[in-house]
Amino acid sequence: MFTELKNRGLGDVLMLVCDGLKGLPEAVETIWSRTIVQTCVVHLLRNSFRYAARQDWDKIAKALKPVYTAPSEDAATERFLEFQDVWGHKYPAIVKLWSDAWAEFVPFLAFDVEIRKVICSTNAIESVNARIRKAVRARGHFPNEAAALKCVYMALRSLDPTGKGRKRRTMRWKASLNAFQIAFEGRLTPTIH
Repeated sequence: MFTELKNRGLGDVLMLVCDGLKGLPEAVETIWSRTIVQTCVVHLLRNSFRYAARQDWDKIAKALKPVYTAPSEDAATERFLEFQDVWGHKYPAIVKLWSDAWAEFVPFLAFDVEIRKVICSTNAIESVNARIRKAVRARGHFPNEAAALKCVYMALRSLDPTGKGRKRRTMRWKASLNAFQIAFEGRLTPTIH
C-alpha cells in the first residue's frame, strides 16, 4: 500500500502514528526512510488497562501521565522507572508493554508541545473511519464503485454539514504548522489558498 501511495505522488511522510501493528515501521521505512514512526500514546494507555484491575485504572493513568508528558526522553525514562518501582510488582505486563514499545513511543518527546498534541493519538482518524464504516454498513451493498464512493463522500460531508468547521479547524492548526515547519525544515511545503 505504501508503494502505491508513493507511486500516486506522496513523496515524503514526516511522521507515521500507528497503534503497534507488527511490521508497519519496517514497511514505511523501506519506502520513506526519513519517516519517524510514533506509537499512539492513547492506544498504549488503553492496552495498559487491559492488564490492570478496574479499581487501579485511575491510579495507573495518573502514574503514567508524567511519562508521556515528560519534557525529554531522559525525563520520561526516569518517570517510567518510578512507575516501574511502584506498579511493576503488581502489573509486570504493563511494564513489559511499555518497554517493548519504548523505541516507537519516545520519538515525539523530542518535539514541541504543539506537535505532541497532534501526533499523540490516532483517535481522530479512527473516528472518521468509524463514521464511514457505519454509513457503509447501513447501506448494505452497492451496485457499483461510484455508488460506494458517493456513500463515503456523504459520510464525510456529514462530519461538517455547514462547511464552517473547516475554518475553525484550520485556525487551530496554525501553531502546530509553525512547529512542524521548524522541526522538519525543508520537508514541509504547505499549499497556499
